[in-house]
Amino acid sequence: MLYSLPLWLTALWWGSLTTVGFLVVPLLFVHLPTPAMAGGMAAKLFTAQTTVSVVCGLVLLMLFRQKQAPALVDTAQSATLFVVGGVLLALLVEFGVTPHILARDNLVLWHRVGTGMYVVQWLCAGVVFGKLAKDR
Repeated sequence: MLYSLPLWLTALWWGSLTTVGFLVVPLLFVHLPTPAMAGGMAAKLFTAQTTVSVVCGLVLLMLFRQKQAPALVDTAQSATLFVVGGVLLALLVEFGVTPHILARDNLVLWHRVGTGMYVVQWLCAGVVFGKLAKDR
């Protein structure tokens, strides 16, 4: 059971990034009456997503440091950089980029930066998910 926990955590992390960023938030902008309402709700969802990303990432790192089956040791070592990168990107978007977007400070630039960082975080989670799924 403990061996499969990292895979489930990574599935939650990658799946939630996929659902929030590529399905729910675009639907907000389609179905809510104004872009301002959609943007406000999107900001709240992205904050919740940051919490999911950080918790999943930190628990993954703790699990990677435990004594494991030899097959998982190599995977944990190769996946650690992607976990750390994904968590750092989540925190940078939340505390570095989001304040600029909310302040509407050069909105196009900061939205593109935030989107790019979100996509790279999604890729990091996807790489970890792929590495763990391959070893199953």
